[in-house]
Amino acid sequence: MHCLDRRLFLKTTGSLAAAVWGMGSFRALFASEVSPGASHAKQLGWRLGCCAYSFNHLTFYETIDKVASLGLRRVVGFNWQKLDPRKADAVFREAMSAAQRQETKKRLSDAGVKIPCCYCNGLAEEGACRRLFDFAREMGIETLDGEPPVEAFDMLEKLCDEYQVNVAVHNHAKPTSYWKPETLLKLFQGRSKRIGACCDTGHWARSGLNPVDTLQKLQGRILTFDLKDVDEKGVCVPFGTGKGDIRGILNELHRQRFRGVIGIEYDQRPANIEKEIAQCITYFNHTAENMALPP
Repeated sequence: MHCLDRRLFLKTTGSLAAAVWGMGSFRALFASEVSPGASHAKQLGWRLGCCAYSFNHLTFYETIDKVASLGLRRVVGFNWQKLDPRKADAVFREAMSAAQRQETKKRLSDAGVKIPCCYCNGLAEEGACRRLFDFAREMGIETLDGEPPVEAFDMLEKLCDEYQVNVAVHNHAKPTSYWKPETLLKLFQGRSKRIGACCDTGHWARSGLNPVDTLQKLQGRILTFDLKDVDEKGVCVPFGTGKGDIRGILNELHRQRFRGVIGIEYDQRPANIEKEIAQCITYFNHTAENMALPP
């Protein structure tokens, strides 16, 4: 029996897998695959994590444990999530006490999880923004995601350079302020590269935008991702089973030599959400492995 070249083998099995997925059997194919983590993403310069909003029914401490159990080492936070299941009034946000910040950093460290990005309300007034930027610097947050008002960008650009922290503008679905890439590009023109896009690919699909075309328009200004696949009704589904063209997105990111954080996100919550996120990780890892192979 002759040994197959590894690339040929992967191409062959990849083609077979693609045929299976095309027949609508992706869920069955990966239903028993629960191996956590995305070891091949690192080879492409991608830092895969999970958006805490996927577990918005839980506290931040519980979310850290969920993310770690999935084999991921990054969580994308949001600054109104309950912090601690034992303390009803504690919230993960810039108003946390010094003791709560220390405990949160210890929880993250003990779990081996980092928080490189956080979606934040309140990116408008300078005093409030300084508190957010101080919080980001202390917690190791590299990028604040959000939807600042247009008139705040001069101030935010100044703070980005001062604190060495990025601001990534998030898009929600049509007809919200930043749903069109052209609007973002106009905002970014002439500004620091520390101001860019937080790409919510599910909202692109819900708005009727082609994700690959949109990525091409935003090339050079992409900072972070809330990566979703959605079905025809706009409901989140495991990667590769919807109309969100996850494979096309990853191919385009590879072409652009994107280096950054990609957060898996569900903004609806199926009963088996952990299993579906595990399927997303598996799909992502298989795709990244094939891309990382030498030509």
